[in-house]
Amino acid sequence: MRLSKKDKYIREKAIKILKFTLKKKAIKPLILDLRNLSGFCDYFIICSGESQRQVRAIYEEVLESCKKEKIEIHHKEEDNESQWLLIDFFEVVLHIFLEEKRKFYNIEHLWREAKKVRLPKNLL
Repeated sequence: MRLSKKDKYIREKAIKILKFTLKKKAIKPLILDLRNLSGFCDYFIICSGESQRQVRAIYEEVLESCKKEKIEIHHKEEDNESQWLLIDFFEVVLHIFLEEKRKFYNIEHLWREAKKVRLPKNLL
């Protein structure tokens, strides 16, 4: 299926945001395509960290990189314990989990009908 220019732009934005998470060594990053399943966003980016410190570092890196790249952030959610942080970019929503919380909430399973976006080979 060919993507429209808008869909291609949004997918590239999701991949760029995922790249920001890799600067702080995010674990098992993936992008789920929700375009045919959700009315509130097109893509979920899901990743995790091994510690609360790493989760927070990923979150801060994404915020800083988005500021530099002028990528607009719609909403941010964070807990004081840094176990599940979220950044909403309108069409793309980033979930950063502490690894054990990712397993507990298992968003990948909840959205199992979503297709995983194939990432460039040089990315991971």
